[in-house]
Amino acid sequence: MANFFTDNPDLKFHLEHPLMKKIVALKERNFADKDKFDYAPMDFEDAMDSYDKVLEIVGEICGDVVAPNAESVDQEGPKIVNNEVVYAKGTQENLDALVKAGLMGITLPRQYDGLNFPIVPYIMAADIVSRADAGFVNIWGLQDCAETINEFADDDQKERFLTRVSHGETMAMDLTEPDAGSDLQAVQLKAELKDGKWVLNGVKRFITNGDGHIALVLARSEEGTNDGRGLSMFIYDRNHKSVIVRRLENKMGIKGSPTCELVFKDAPAELVGNRKMGLIKYVMALMNGARLGIGAQSVGVCEAAYREALEYAKEREQFGKPIIQFPAVYEMLATMKAKLDAGRTLLYETSRYVDIYKTYMHISEERKLEPEERKEMKRYQKLADFFTPLLKGMTSEYSNQLAYDAVQIHGGSGFMKDYPVERIYRDARITSIYEGTTQLQVVAAIRGVTTGGYLDRIREFEMMELKPELHALRRTLIGMTDEYERVVKAVVGVKDLEYVDYQARRMVEMAGNIVMGYLLLHDTQRNDKFKTSAEIFIARGKADNHAKAGFIFNSSIDDLGFYKPDLADA
Repeated sequence: MANFFTDNPDLKFHLEHPLMKKIVALKERNFADKDKFDYAPMDFEDAMDSYDKVLEIVGEICGDVVAPNAESVDQEGPKIVNNEVVYAKGTQENLDALVKAGLMGITLPRQYDGLNFPIVPYIMAADIVSRADAGFVNIWGLQDCAETINEFADDDQKERFLTRVSHGETMAMDLTEPDAGSDLQAVQLKAELKDGKWVLNGVKRFITNGDGHIALVLARSEEGTNDGRGLSMFIYDRNHKSVIVRRLENKMGIKGSPTCELVFKDAPAELVGNRKMGLIKYVMALMNGARLGIGAQSVGVCEAAYREALEYAKEREQFGKPIIQFPAVYEMLATMKAKLDAGRTLLYETSRYVDIYKTYMHISEERKLEPEERKEMKRYQKLADFFTPLLKGMTSEYSNQLAYDAVQIHGGSGFMKDYPVERIYRDARITSIYEGTTQLQVVAAIRGVTTGGYLDRIREFEMMELKPELHALRRTLIGMTDEYERVVKAVVGVKDLEYVDYQARRMVEMAGNIVMGYLLLHDTQRNDKFKTSAEIFIARGKADNHAKAGFIFNSSIDDLGFYKPDLADA
């Protein structure tokens, strides 16, 4: 099989972004670990060589083990045996291969036996794994939950739990409940102190890898409360065997990933950080990491869908020639590639923002930041906050679109289980639902529209140096930006929050089209291979934005009445 890293030069292109020098220097504290750990890099080149080698191992395992197992895992799925989740045979083989290669705890500090990698190469590994099997990344990728322990737990908890993750134990985040899905303020799982120790009682539902070794659990610690201020974060260790796995959900897709309903019965737990901060602070950090991960999963699904569609279109003949020669098909494929490239460049741009602000945050716990460093940390945190929901919303929708188009290019064959696109299509559907639906991502992203956050960044993109042959594309984007600015002014000018919410998705997607257009332009500045995708994406983005602007300019607040349900008939 192919190596899923080396067969995709776009990954190495993004790994070698100029900002990586800064990211690596910050992450490695100017390579202070080189005398403490024999596997710590000596300098920037040594660090990049390490990332390259590890990603090549990830790519090899994904090509040789994970991808070949994907179909059998989809058919077999996990099961419950003696109150424990037993993975499908192929899932366990996948996990064993990655654990044996030392690919757990990728971003964790070396003192906890981690690799101390930045977010970018970790997200790249998730991108690769997702291409091989989108369901499996939900097990392997939950190691990212360890970052929340690393950020907020005490030293003793870090030493005990993070080392276990680095050695191959899996994680889960137990947030949702039967009556608390998107509205996590409604969480009712009870945490109470008994004889000076915390115990948990209640039910959690739709928990990915719910029987993982170490779980982060959101629970109500403050009696008499009913909002987010009464919630705290806890660590539950599966070794206590105090949780019943009541059922595994029978899902449309990602069938290898166990989705559990859990019953906690006086389950011993440890408080993370401070009481009452569970939802307000810790879950927000946890969810932002998860949404970045779903962005990687979505891009990996896009990659898989595009490759399957391209290969089939080259081989399938109709009317005496391969179907890739028909305009209806090659237009679809070129558009798929443009969306894939756009989603991936947004993924790694966002990852770089997260890398810089999170590393500064960890440095601030070691020493006082210089004024310029603190200013930079706040800048990148703000960008990460704006870009993360945009990334999750846009790329998850793209994964669904590309999976749909891949099935369409396969025709009737795509509807059959003989081809991987049938599974890819089912796997893609969840990406725009879990870790916050697209609609909730819009709610999170609209602040970047109304406060001018996206516009400010777009204006910075405008000023970047470009080759003369790219100036025409920049002029198109400038025109799109002017139109976007007029739209936002018109909507905000109505001075009605419900009307802003009504138009929010259109405005967020307009901003997304411009942002990704500029990112593709800057990629083209570094490598001409992205020019076709830039031209296609910007042309289609211009048409899409113009249509959205036309709808908004022809709308008024009175239109909301057309869509509101008649409560008398409900």
